[in-house]
Amino acid sequence: MTENRIDTTLGALRSAGKTVLVPFITVGFPDVDTSEALAEVIAGSGADMLELGVPFSDPLADGPTIQMTSFRALQQGVTVRISLQVVRNLRAKGVEVPLIFMGYYNPFLRYGVEQFVRDAADAGLDGLIVPDLPTEEVGPFKSLCERHGIYVTPLLAPTSTDRRIELACKDANGFIYCVGVTGVTGARRGLTAGISELVARVRLSTDLPILVGFGVAERRHVEEISRFADGAVVGSALLDAIDKSPPDRVLDTARQFVTGLKTGEGG
Repeated sequence: MTENRIDTTLGALRSAGKTVLVPFITVGFPDVDTSEALAEVIAGSGADMLELGVPFSDPLADGPTIQMTSFRALQQGVTVRISLQVVRNLRAKGVEVPLIFMGYYNPFLRYGVEQFVRDAADAGLDGLIVPDLPTEEVGPFKSLCERHGIYVTPLLAPTSTDRRIELACKDANGFIYCVGVTGVTGARRGLTAGISELVARVRLSTDLPILVGFGVAERRHVEEISRFADGAVVGSALLDAIDKSPPDRVLDTARQFVTGLKTGEGG
């Protein structure tokens, strides 16, 4: 089995001492074709990996922005099958960055878990983040995914106990996702106090790269995170910018936003 793109990418960036930038967009927002074009543009604008949100009606970990984008995608009939087709199309267009689904378990269960994992591997997906699948119950799904070369990334929060951190990090692959706020996704003015302490606690249980998401909105947040973690995930702030952009400027808006996060220029 070939090496997972997540390992290849994060290993190279860590060796070079570079901060990992992972933008998040929702498949089907503002529409399917535009979301696919956005993914392609973002991948070419400095994104090291890309999270693709699979729309769901009850996204318990997501705040108003991502709820809105999921709702609009669902109104257009976006499904897991369509989301997988977007991954296939991106790979066919030569997009090589790691692609990670962030989605909830019920749509995968309804699709058929084993069929979903096979189809995801065939499409070229590298990883999955499933916020409503707790550490205690992830084992069978994680094992199935790993047999097909897909990583399942654990989420850890400032409220996570040392025991839970240890359990989540045990046999983990790829990277660990630390939630930068006690709450749901959404752009904020600053990071939650204690996130650097959480990352330090997680480092006691793993040598994997640690990324911080939820509440990351600006270049200064990325710079702050780079002082204690390996990288940052940025979703709601990017989607807000896309939502406010004139339709004929959406791709340019996303390109400038990601470039600004990566280099401090263009945003």
